Amino acid sequence: MTTIVFAGDSITDCERRTDPAGLGDGYVRRLASALGPEVRVVNRGISGNTAGDLRARWTTDVLAERPSLVSVLVGINETWRRYDSGTVTTEAAFEENYRALLDPLAGVPLVLIEPFLLPIDAEQVTWRADLDPKLAVVRTLAAEYGAVLVPADAALAAAGTPAEIAPDGVHPSARGHDVLAALWLEHAEAHLPA
Repeated sequence: MTTIVFAGDSITDCERRTDPAGLGDGYVRRLASALGPEVRVVNRGISGNTAGDLRARWTTDVLAERPSLVSVLVGINETWRRYDSGTVTTEAAFEENYRALLDPLAGVPLVLIEPFLLPIDAEQVTWRADLDPKLAVVRTLAAEYGAVLVPADAALAAAGTPAEIAPDGVHPSARGHDVLAALWLEHAEAHLPA
C-alpha cells in the first residue's frame, strides 16, 4: 500500500491530534478523501513547528512510517517567531534543517509545499523580507532533490482576498484548504508511486 506522510506545522496539523482518524480538518483530510482508501495518509503536522522541530522528531514521526512519498510544508513559523518573539532563523539555518529532513529520504519521492503569507496588514507586509529568502531555499531544494514543488505562495494569493483564503494571513480558511488540496493534487498526483 502507498503511504504518504504529510509533515509540517499548524497548517498541516489542523487538530489532527484530536481527530480519531488522525487527519485533522484541513488540506490533508481533503487529500485523503481524494486519494481514496488505497492510499494510506499519515498526518504528522504539529502546530508551531519549525524545520528544526521537524528535524528533532523526523525519525519517529516520518522515517518510521516507511513512506512511499513525503510531503513537507514548513517555514512560516521561522518568519512569525522573528516578529512575535524576536527569534531569528537565518536563511542558512533554515536550509540546514530542511536538508536534514530530505537527506535521509534518498529514493523516496518528495513534495515540497512553499510556505506562504497573505498579508492582512502593513506589519505582515514587512514579513516578506524574512519569508522570501526562505521561499527561495525551498524552491532551490525542490530542484536539487528532484522534488515536486507546490507553488502555494503565489497560487493562494491569486485565489482570493486574504480574508477568504487565510484570514490571519497564515492559516487557511476552509476555502483556503480546498485551494491548497487542489493545488497539491494538480502538481503531485501524477508523481504518486504506483
